[in-house]
Amino acid sequence: MKYKKIGDILIVDNNCPDSGFEELSKKHNVKTIMKIDHIQGTRREPVYKILYGSETETVNKENGCLFKLDLSKVMWSKGNNNERLRIARLVEDGERVIDMFAGIGYFSIPIGVHANAEEVIAIEINPNSYEFLCENIQLNKLDNITPVLGDCKVETPKFKADRIIMGYVKTTHHYLNVAINSLNEGGILHYHETVPEKLMMTRPVERIISEADGREVEILKINKIKKYAPGVEHVVIDARVY
Repeated sequence: MKYKKIGDILIVDNNCPDSGFEELSKKHNVKTIMKIDHIQGTRREPVYKILYGSETETVNKENGCLFKLDLSKVMWSKGNNNERLRIARLVEDGERVIDMFAGIGYFSIPIGVHANAEEVIAIEINPNSYEFLCENIQLNKLDNITPVLGDCKVETPKFKADRIIMGYVKTTHHYLNVAINSLNEGGILHYHETVPEKLMMTRPVERIISEADGREVEILKINKIKKYAPGVEHVVIDARVY
């Protein structure tokens, strides 16, 4: 059985036994045990089953940041914790950052806690995630994050930034054009993609160059996050666009 602990809730996989949940909860000191079958739609909503307990809201601490969330309403990707901290450490003093697909603040909150950005514009389409994003800004006592409820395709073009984070997968390439057009000259893009392993070094880069529409692109790093599925990798491309 594989599991991950998020706050005081335990998420288990399909190999979890069908009994012994009370003992399991005591062993891991959790109030609820859940299975998350999958995450669906552009709003990244979980399809889940509660195995023990009833409360699905918790506060998770990661990299010195607090994240309040309800695991029956919003997703949590524990495998991206190193990437969230990596990005926060790259943000330079005085930068203006756009966090597309911001969720509950997965990237915005660490930037607010660990960096000295002038402003982080955090855009999220899911009202439940947006509600927790606003709560997490207050929970971490941050004053330089501006939450925006809406579709990234509509809201992103309203702003310009020195750095744009595209922390979403599957259809992220459909948003590349609006992201690139919202970058300041020499701004940096962090583009997430799930890609067959054999195309990892080529397809994401080709997509960025194509959508840059003649603007010069400098690839700074191709960062492998984790295996998404057999033969498929989750990667992040750091690219500077002139």
